Amino acid sequence: MKVFRTLVAAFAVAAFTIFAQTLLTLGTSSAETVPPQAAAPAIIAIIDSSAFGNEKTGITRVMNGMKTLDAKFQPLRTEIRGMRDRLNTLRADIQTKRQIQDARTTAQQIEEADRLEIQVKRKQEDAQASYQKESAALLDPLQNHIAGALNAYAQAKGITLVLDANRVPIVYAAQSIDITRAFIDDYNRKNPGGPATTTAAPAGTPAPARPRPARP
Repeated sequence: MKVFRTLVAAFAVAAFTIFAQTLLTLGTSSAETVPPQAAAPAIIAIIDSSAFGNEKTGITRVMNGMKTLDAKFQPLRTEIRGMRDRLNTLRADIQTKRQIQDARTTAQQIEEADRLEIQVKRKQEDAQASYQKESAALLDPLQNHIAGALNAYAQAKGITLVLDANRVPIVYAAQSIDITRAFIDDYNRKNPGGPATTTAAPAGTPAPARPRPARP
């Protein structure tokens, strides 16, 4: 029985040794016959999305969207400015007359100024909230449309990586890899100044930074 166990153990060791040598031989043979393929050279481009909102040289649809937003909030902006002017005038009048009028009148003027100040603050907060909502509704679809167009442009040009200089700090980049002007011209040519469609950018494609119109 002891001899049988010894033979079995010896056979197992021998079999394991042969198996290990076979794997080592196969691995060596595979490495020798199938050399690793070198990765294709990457084509990198730089774009500056902050240029999309340039008044003179930016994307036409962006500028039209910003003008639409500005025009919509102009009456509210004017109203708030008028309320601020009235408040400043009232405060200045209080300081000028408080020494020559009775305290009761001054107190009434101060109370009126305080009420107006609260109204101005609430009006500003409401305007800001409304602005953010309208801005998202108007510019987010456009942002997605531009991202999709940029993705298609890069694929058509064989570009493998596009970096947005408006988001990623870049120490140096050769002018030859800056596609900002070329992309803007291409986008404006293919997409005149009408409203953008809501075509979403492909998955994994970051949208360019959204333009920042003047706030109310």
